[in-house]
Amino acid sequence: MHLHDFWFLLIAVLWTGYFFLEGFDFGIGVLTKLLARDRTERRVLINTIGPVWDGNEVWLITAAGATFAAFPDWYATLFSGFYLPLLAILVCLIVRGVAFEYRHKRSGERWQRNWEHAIFWCSLLPAFLWGVVFANIVRGVPIGPDKNFTGTLADLFGPYALLGGLLTLVLFTFHGAVFAALKTVGDIRDRARSRATVLGMTSGVLAVAFLGWTQIESGNGRSLPALIVAVAALAAALVMNHYGREGWAFACSGVAVAAAFALVFLALFPDVMPSSANPAWSLTAAGAASSPYTLKIMTWVAVPMTPLIIGYQAWTYWVFRKRIGTQHIPAPAAH
Repeated sequence: MHLHDFWFLLIAVLWTGYFFLEGFDFGIGVLTKLLARDRTERRVLINTIGPVWDGNEVWLITAAGATFAAFPDWYATLFSGFYLPLLAILVCLIVRGVAFEYRHKRSGERWQRNWEHAIFWCSLLPAFLWGVVFANIVRGVPIGPDKNFTGTLADLFGPYALLGGLLTLVLFTFHGAVFAALKTVGDIRDRARSRATVLGMTSGVLAVAFLGWTQIESGNGRSLPALIVAVAALAAALVMNHYGREGWAFACSGVAVAAAFALVFLALFPDVMPSSANPAWSLTAAGAASSPYTLKIMTWVAVPMTPLIIGYQAWTYWVFRKRIGTQHIPAPAAH
């Protein structure tokens, strides 16, 4: 395996890990409006991700940084051509983080309601836009011979990309509903399981449509098993959720998210950004990579550090593994 192949694999793992973790974060944010009935239940949902949401976003920084360092041409074409959608995602992530921290700073009705709206919309939009972005990456966009994106914003929102965005939005919300059932007790847990059933079945329909379309247009023998695993994991998650096995349901929904993005990267390789204008102008892993010396230094750093980071984050989830419910939320202070 060449170093540029290894780094393509590692970047695929980083992006997939990000969506596995941040996916249920986004789902919880969306469920603050779709599942919670009052402010106390919204606090319960937000508290389920309170100790981990910021750590999950570190995966995004690492994935984007690794893409920049290992494949500068890919990074430059991607972040310039997709500038507006990625800027919208960045703004949403900033506002969402501020909303988590500022929402409880004042007890005023209007203050808390506005931040709750921000949490909902700034979870929903990135969940949708990430699907649009990666659908365009795997299918290809207009790229010229100078490696520059030559299309328009409208080119990024075709039927295929919109279907990809709808899939990630519903799939992440399903992932979040399963996580909410895993982390809560009482009535909200039962309603999370019920909502997860509907979201899971919808995700299954969308997954078959989008991943099947991807396999037919861009797939290969490597990506077909990922398609099968994604659909099977979704079905298993629904079964486990039905029988109240929330831990297994969450593991299966996470596998479904990971397999869906694995299919995207497996269908993409050896390209990193196909050109729909002319296949000869596509960016490949070999052509868009940094120098071998740069990749060698990065490898010496990444190989020992990646397992340590994964181990530390796993330990964090273990520490904050207990369930919470409305009885754990203190009543508002009297004024």
